[in-house]
Amino acid sequence: MDTTNLKNKKVVLVTHSDTLGGAAIVTFRLMQALRREGVDAKMVVFTKRSDEESVSCMGSRFERGVRFCMERFQLLPSLGFKRDNLFLVSTGNFAIGVHKHPWIIEADIVCLNWINQGLLGIKGIRRLHEMGKKLVWTMHDMWPFTGICHHAYECGYYTDQCGNCMMLTGGGNPDDLSHKIWKKKRELYNEVPITFVSVSRWLEKKARSSSLMRNLPVMTIYNAFPVEQFYTAPAQHIDSLLTTTKPNLILIGAARLDDPIKGLNYAIEAFNYIFDNHPEVASDTAVYLFGDLRNPQLLDNLRLSHRWFGRINDFKILSYLYASAKVVVSTSLYESLGGTLVEGQAAGAVPVTFGGDGRNDVVEHLKTGYIARYKDSRDIAEGILWAIKSDIDRDYLHQTVKERFGSKAIARKYIELFESL
Repeated sequence: MDTTNLKNKKVVLVTHSDTLGGAAIVTFRLMQALRREGVDAKMVVFTKRSDEESVSCMGSRFERGVRFCMERFQLLPSLGFKRDNLFLVSTGNFAIGVHKHPWIIEADIVCLNWINQGLLGIKGIRRLHEMGKKLVWTMHDMWPFTGICHHAYECGYYTDQCGNCMMLTGGGNPDDLSHKIWKKKRELYNEVPITFVSVSRWLEKKARSSSLMRNLPVMTIYNAFPVEQFYTAPAQHIDSLLTTTKPNLILIGAARLDDPIKGLNYAIEAFNYIFDNHPEVASDTAVYLFGDLRNPQLLDNLRLSHRWFGRINDFKILSYLYASAKVVVSTSLYESLGGTLVEGQAAGAVPVTFGGDGRNDVVEHLKTGYIARYKDSRDIAEGILWAIKSDIDRDYLHQTVKERFGSKAIARKYIELFESL
């Protein structure tokens, strides 16, 4: 693609990490895709885990730790000194900021991503504008258009002024912390031009319904996935990885499987329903799980044959598992898009999931997968039974996501956006 308008222009993507968490991974992939298209793109992060030279960490480890802790400590009184909602909300206070980083100083365009928990706050965004940077903000959750929460769940106060926040002790009050941060965001958006990018049409619709972004530029560009690197049949055996001889392999994964928002309990209930009521299917079926588990004992309740792999950082192993799977499952309560569903389809696995959010952008019900009734584990089980019996061509599933989520196509959309600035 011709990137003449971006020649000699520098783009910096800002996000919390380069490899920890879904938002980090897709941002890292976007940077790589942009670089392959000839864009001078780099990343500035709070936590660096890769050896990539085009990724730089902000501040010292000590300073990052202090700022992270200070924001959490400030939140505790409003949360009744309970940890239940401690990581479901953010204020952006005490952020380290990125304006002093040499890559940011040199940058023409700064693309914000998931910036919370000590990296960048409202004051820091304003500082970037004062430095003359063109600003794009890729939204991976709802925080940019709520007061303090990352997901509003059933709350609709973000369409008004926030306040009376259900995340806070006693349900907050009209002038609580969520309302105070909401006002700061309103002032920022009134004074600083930012182009907002949603990673799904569902999230864009939520943003457009919010009081903060109702009249601001919001568009949807899906996350970039290395679809072309996934294959639809195991290319080679990875010794001792697949110990099961069962023909029906179900895959379920997340950065942290037992994060409450991932709804692992609904998946376990669905698997157990199949075990109890469809023994002929259960005898030929195994569940493979990947991602962190703070409480591995949760899987003691899972009666269907299963194996937990922990976190998988090796793409070869992950792609092999996807290519070996018949079904990929997501029972998250909310997903801005649903990365494991995209990856599963890229490898030919049939997705079964709850919908009503960004996952509707990924799965077409009864054509490319199954969208179950929300919080209905029995319907997830029915979807899995349907998927196991389905004869959807694996290469067809691969092609459906390649056209929409392939890294090359997504990079070109961002290039067009950057050029328009």
